[in-house]
Amino acid sequence: MAASHSADRKLHDAIFEANAACQKAIATHGADKVTNATIGVVLDDNGELALLPTMESLYRTLPMKDLSAYAPIAGLPDYLDAAIDFTFADNRPEGYIAAMATASGTGAIHHAIANYAERGEMVLTSDWYWGNYNIICNETGKSLTTFKLFDDNQNFNLQSFTDKVDELLKVQDSLLVILNTPAHNPTGFALTEADWDGVLEVVKSHAAKGKAISILVDIAYIDFGGEKNDVRKFMTKFGNLPSNVLTLFSFSMSKSFTMYGQRTGALIAVSSSSEVIDEFKEVCKYSNRAVWSNINRGAQAFLAKLHQDKKALAALEGERKQIYQTVQKRADIFVEEAHQCGLNFLPYKGGFFISVPAENPVAICEHLHKDLIFAVPLKLGIRIAACSVSLAKMKGIAAKVKAAFENRE
Repeated sequence: MAASHSADRKLHDAIFEANAACQKAIATHGADKVTNATIGVVLDDNGELALLPTMESLYRTLPMKDLSAYAPIAGLPDYLDAAIDFTFADNRPEGYIAAMATASGTGAIHHAIANYAERGEMVLTSDWYWGNYNIICNETGKSLTTFKLFDDNQNFNLQSFTDKVDELLKVQDSLLVILNTPAHNPTGFALTEADWDGVLEVVKSHAAKGKAISILVDIAYIDFGGEKNDVRKFMTKFGNLPSNVLTLFSFSMSKSFTMYGQRTGALIAVSSSSEVIDEFKEVCKYSNRAVWSNINRGAQAFLAKLHQDKKALAALEGERKQIYQTVQKRADIFVEEAHQCGLNFLPYKGGFFISVPAENPVAICEHLHKDLIFAVPLKLGIRIAACSVSLAKMKGIAAKVKAAFENRE
């Protein structure tokens, strides 16, 4: 009975499937014997969800009307101002800026793809990418294509990016590019400022030929990529770009505020043209009404209140720094032990995940199951979630991954 364009759709999500297998093993063997390196949330060393205490205490002070009432379609004005400030910190680019409340970062990505890529055409991202990009493209009538993220020296592959943009803009008049940085999912990689200079030179060269180019910067993990302003320095580069270049940011409350299930975020736009920003607000408001009508008011009210309470904000940022340092220590163990045992892994600069290239990722993960270690098999390798593995359990994982390669490939 499904429409022809939907009838063959079946969701196979490697992350949730790997986590389901892990939960089954936990039920059989006990949580203390199983290592869950699958999910993109921070777990404490007892395997419980790590929450920011200030978030919880401040959220609980909200009146019931803020938890139950509808929010405006575009979002609470104070929330939108807060989302913009939290996105840029001290690195706001020059130009016209607007925000639209969305169902977390996923909703922001949806709206970018729905409104800034032509139906039937290609959206460009790197070959290591979060699988939901492809699902959203399929859902909205677009196709996803990729460039090689890394060159032979494991640096950003500007040549591959350039070649792919050139190829696509020979047959398309517009292009949406998605770049997940810093703290890239699934590798932990981040573009340098020099990398961004190269990207923008390519973009501006095509804009000068009349092409319309939108860049979506997925910053879901940015607050786990390093010091707040250091990891945002690149954002000033998006000021005063040509009017046919639009920069978009997908802001998410899931990781930075440990409010994963509240599904609240924003799509933020930067342009040198006020008309482009006016259009952004209209088309995204239309999409909001069509897809979810309006967004979680309680989480918006929380962020607006936090934004105005400098004492609470300072406390929350201190708590988040502790969680960031915990994740970083776990990742450092893997990186050090990987170097020691000669395991090849992709350059990690921060964030929740580390990736290991593999020709047969499923086989590697299945071999790790023998040691009750559960990771995520991707197309190009396996993903290890440093965010969810305790310090104690992280020790020895790199060597076991290396052993899995020696036994399976």
